[in-house]
Amino acid sequence: MNNKTGFNRLGRNASHRRALLKNLATSLIKHGQIETTQAKAKELRSVVEKLVTRARVDSVHNRRVVAKFITDKEVAKKLFTEVAVQYVGRPGGYTRIVKTGQRRGDASPMAIIAFVEPNSSAPAKKEATVS
Repeated sequence: MNNKTGFNRLGRNASHRRALLKNLATSLIKHGQIETTQAKAKELRSVVEKLVTRARVDSVHNRRVVAKFITDKEVAKKLFTEVAVQYVGRPGGYTRIVKTGQRRGDASPMAIIAFVEPNSSAPAKKEATVS
């Protein structure tokens, strides 16, 4: 029974699921976008959003928290210096998931997860016109 689990277990035990999400997050930060199944992309989105939010403020504590999850030093450095800096003014929603169809072998629904463009942070505020 799957009552109020709060996340998708992806058919794996806890350590396997954590390792999978670590590797997917590292690949996404390294390459900017990856293609995976829709279920994995939806779970990865919550992980990466939290990492980017944490990396927006560059402090020793935040670097250590991120280093628990992103073990590749170059990728962690890229997260803090290149990726998170682009989204400082954005209140969330750093990734997008685009459905791409079905995988040929097992017809699993596939999706591309990628970072959004940094300059599309929020709709432009309308200036008040005096009439």
